[in-house]
Amino acid sequence: MKGILGLLKAKTRGSKAAEEGGDSVFFSTAFAGQGVDDAMLVPWEARAVEVGAKRMAPSRGGKLLQALWAKDKYMAHLDKDAVERMERFFEFAAVAPNRDVIRQDEYGNFMVVLLTGTIAVDRVQPWGEHLRLAETRPGDILGEMSLLDSGIRFSACTTLTDCEIAVLSAEAMDDMMTKDPQLAASLVALLARKLSLRLRVVSARLSDSQK
Repeated sequence: MKGILGLLKAKTRGSKAAEEGGDSVFFSTAFAGQGVDDAMLVPWEARAVEVGAKRMAPSRGGKLLQALWAKDKYMAHLDKDAVERMERFFEFAAVAPNRDVIRQDEYGNFMVVLLTGTIAVDRVQPWGEHLRLAETRPGDILGEMSLLDSGIRFSACTTLTDCEIAVLSAEAMDDMMTKDPQLAASLVALLARKLSLRLRVVSARLSDSQK
């Protein structure tokens, strides 16, 4: 984690590491290093059209995000000023029920913060069993694993009710890294902690289901 956060503090794409031919640390190019063709990626712009997402006013979305993260054990480490600075990198949208904002086994380059409503997290196991991993509540973050490691989506995330969401894309994360690297470093560190906790819970659920 120290190494990642150190790289995030580079203020421009023309950092010394890049000049020396090191691997890119920018999220929008990370998929290339995994051998993922751009055509395989499902960006938020495409998914938004597919699910009929409607744009929300940033003023409303920002207030919801601030209120939720202020009560979150981990994200509360970001003060109000930090969250306000972060809001400009998010897109805010309203999504109707029964829409897949994320699909299992696809390559996506965005994460979602649930602001209102309920989203189901489901996984189809290799042997065909359908397993509901969670029904999320406002403030929960979805899809950050693929944003952080360029990996394939582990589960599907489907709206159960009318939902309002905040979306952070890989391109927006790159923008944050360039314009506010300290803020980006703080966000990645907090996401990693939340992700670690959730993976432990999911691993326990999967282990129990196989007994």
